[in-house]
Amino acid sequence: MMTHGYKPEWSEGALKVPIFQTSTFVFPTAEEGKAFFQVAYGLRERAEGEASGLIYSRINNPDLEILEDRLALWDGAESCAVFNTGMAAIATTLMALVRPGDTVLYSTPLYGGTHHLLQQVLPGFGVATRSFPATAPLADAGGRLGLTGPVAAILVETPANPTNALVDLEACAAFARSLERDGRRPLLLVDNTFLGPLWQQPLRHGADIVLYSATKYIGGHSDLLAGAALGARAALDPVRALRTFFGTLADPWTAWLLMRSLETLKLRMTSAMKNARYVADFLRAHPKVAAVHYLGHLAPGDPQHAIYERQCLAPGSMVSFDVRGGEAEAFRFLNALRLVKLAVSLGGTESLAEHPYSMTHADVGGAEKQAIGLTDRMVRLSVGIEHPDDLIADLAQALDGV
Repeated sequence: MMTHGYKPEWSEGALKVPIFQTSTFVFPTAEEGKAFFQVAYGLRERAEGEASGLIYSRINNPDLEILEDRLALWDGAESCAVFNTGMAAIATTLMALVRPGDTVLYSTPLYGGTHHLLQQVLPGFGVATRSFPATAPLADAGGRLGLTGPVAAILVETPANPTNALVDLEACAAFARSLERDGRRPLLLVDNTFLGPLWQQPLRHGADIVLYSATKYIGGHSDLLAGAALGARAALDPVRALRTFFGTLADPWTAWLLMRSLETLKLRMTSAMKNARYVADFLRAHPKVAAVHYLGHLAPGDPQHAIYERQCLAPGSMVSFDVRGGEAEAFRFLNALRLVKLAVSLGGTESLAEHPYSMTHADVGGAEKQAIGLTDRMVRLSVGIEHPDDLIADLAQALDGV
């Protein structure tokens, strides 16, 4: 993360990658400019050892290229595409894969923005969407979900937002293979935002494309918006091509900030993960907390524990919990916080708390909320890197007023 993909001698000895703040690039010759465009527009395959030529910053940029090379290392991916937001990464990827008449399967619960895209937007383009519970086996989903048209993609978010429910990625990959028809099968897309590239690598468990809101842990300082998609080159090529024409790639300044953040990704995520253990244990023992949803509390014998042991490397730093009472008690708790900030988003250096029922998942219907276990007394907590004693003291004084 400190040096990969860059040499100081390329840029006047600059230790850090410069910000290539330019919209366009000068071609060495007209012939090379022609060759660059042939590759960029897919008019010919790139020759062995041929680099993608720089044309225009909507297509590629040195900051983006170096960032993507570095980010790909975490997930062991062949290819990476960085976007200007996490939703841009998800939407561009789905639009590159689906066609009218296709079906997209997705797990629930799911981030509210993705849920809206699947429920309200894609059907307008003739794409059917069908949901399944994160904890339900997919083996018989074909009959259970009433599938008719071809399934183009299976999109899962694991751990699920905001309940921390785990999806069995290997089972999803096997189900995707079972749907192969005429050499085409649905691609398995995994939103890995909650655990980030440090604590889970979905590509190792059968995923075709892993997606991130890079705004969260990858950016990690609550000062940028970005997204990413990673996978095999063949899977990413159509996504990268559509990104060019949608114009959804990140800008050079954002790419530079993300490279800054990658240098401390392991340090930040490790610190937050350790803090979350203390916080979750405190909440579980508190008399005004009815339930805690935290991966570190999964016990042997629980089917979710078996999935956790197989595909997760650590429990991460997301903790959701139910206060005793309802929305009024949850709001009293949130309004009393002092150190922890009342805000959406997650994965930053600071701790954040929000009310999923009325905020990030406000668009989800009441019956669906009930089915996925999303109650009006639930609080979602993103644990940061403050001192754990300070975090616990703040949570304690806020709970006193519930």
